[in-house]
Amino acid sequence: MPARPDDTDLLFKALADPGRRRLLDLLHAHDGRTLNELCEHMDMSRQGVTQHLDLLVAANLVVTVRRGREKLHFLNPVPLQDIYRRWIAKFETPRLKALDDLKRRLENDDG
Repeated sequence: MPARPDDTDLLFKALADPGRRRLLDLLHAHDGRTLNELCEHMDMSRQGVTQHLDLLVAANLVVTVRRGREKLHFLNPVPLQDIYRRWIAKFETPRLKALDDLKRRLENDDG
């Protein structure tokens, strides 16, 4: 299901910040981290990390799960896959076909 335009705008806004991309990288490397665990790897205040996480949650790139008193953060790759399908894959196929055609022509010329 494609995202509504406002969802897409929020998603691109979330990805625009290097700190938020760093948080996504951290979750990709080790999913299910607490706020404290994430803060250990960030060069910003706990409040700053919380604000970035809130925006990532609003963009549906991060989901949280309560485990007792802890709140665990997990990467949600689905919105990224939607971006890939909408903005990258449709441009990738013709380019790859052109490269394959070129390779075949070069191979035929050598033979």
